[in-house]
Amino acid sequence: MSRYHVKITVVNCAEPTDIFKNEQPLMPDGQHYKKCNAFKPGDEFVSERGRRPDNFCEWAWFDIYKDLQVLRFGGSFYPWIEDGSMYTCCTDGVRPVTFKLERITESKKF
Repeated sequence: MSRYHVKITVVNCAEPTDIFKNEQPLMPDGQHYKKCNAFKPGDEFVSERGRRPDNFCEWAWFDIYKDLQVLRFGGSFYPWIEDGSMYTCCTDGVRPVTFKLERITESKKF
């Protein structure tokens, strides 16, 4: 069975105002939510052997992991998206981040 590396690219970090047009939920301290500061559009990471890249948000990792594993083991989401890739996001409902996953170089068999 082939196993691949997966490139992760940050596509978008949504502003809370993108989600809540007229209503702005407040954090427990009374402050308005800001967009996620763990990533910025264009950030790139590589998951080797299905491992979480250094400095990658753990919450986002758990959210995208299932889609990453499909690509890692040679699977596809075709015909919904081009073969070897997938768009996915973290499940932060107030400030989600969208990622593009792409299957890249084949890693060693293990």
